[in-house]
Amino acid sequence: MMPTPAKINLYTMFKLPSVYLTGIRVKELSDKTCVTSVKHRWINQNPFKSLFWAVQGMAAELSTGSMVIGGIEESGKSISMLVANNKATFTKKARGRINFTCNDGHLIREAIKATVETGEGQTFWMKSTGTDQEGDIVSVFDFEWTVRLRAK
Repeated sequence: MMPTPAKINLYTMFKLPSVYLTGIRVKELSDKTCVTSVKHRWINQNPFKSLFWAVQGMAAELSTGSMVIGGIEESGKSISMLVANNKATFTKKARGRINFTCNDGHLIREAIKATVETGEGQTFWMKSTGTDQEGDIVSVFDFEWTVRLRAK
C-alpha cells in the first residue's frame, strides 16, 4: 500500500529533520505522481535571497523517493534503495512557494519487478521539475535510483 503524504511528512520529522525543518512537505502522492512543496523562508535561503539549491534538491529527491518507498512497500520484498547519481539545472531564482512534481512512478514498478525476478540490482532515472507560483520552471532535477534485493 502506498504511504500517505501525512505518513511521509511524519517520517521526515524523525528520520530527515533537515527536510522537515526547512519546510519541505509531501502534498500529493500516488503510484504515478508525487508533489512536494517548500516555501522560500529565512531558514532555507541562500545569500542571494532565494531558495538554497540544496533545499531544492531535498524537495526534488523527496518527490521521487516517496514513490520508490511506496513501490518497495507494495512489493512486500526486502529491497534497498539508494541514489547513485543526480544532476540538476537551475533556470530561475526560486522565490515564494516552489512545487516539485515527479510523474515517473511507472519506472519503479518495472525496476522492482526486474530485481525480484532476476536477483540483480536495477537502476532507473526519475525527473522532478520545480515550478514557482506563476508556473515558471525554476529547476529540474534528475536522480538515478538503484534498487536491489537485500541479502538474507
